[in-house]
Amino acid sequence: MFGNLGAFVNGHVFAGLFGESIGVRLLDPASRVELSAIEGTGPFLPAERPMGGYVSLPTMWSSSPERAGPWIAAALSQVGAFCPKRPRPRRRSDR
Repeated sequence: MFGNLGAFVNGHVFAGLFGESIGVRLLDPASRVELSAIEGTGPFLPAERPMGGYVSLPTMWSSSPERAGPWIAAALSQVGAFCPKRPRPRRRSDR
């Protein structure tokens, strides 16, 4: 994921790292609003091009599984409800 780590479920990204930021994808608008109201959260990825639907967790939570864990689990659960992505057919090399 842009040279950083991404967490996938059924071929969909539900969480990722960008620098020191951990971002989670929350599909439920109420969850996004609840998380966004916590001090230290913000948009995920570069400020000039944030990823929609993702929220960065407070940086101090990166060493606190009891704070970050429930939000990562929520993202896993919500994104895991998507149908699995089908692999794209490989392009045939005409060399």
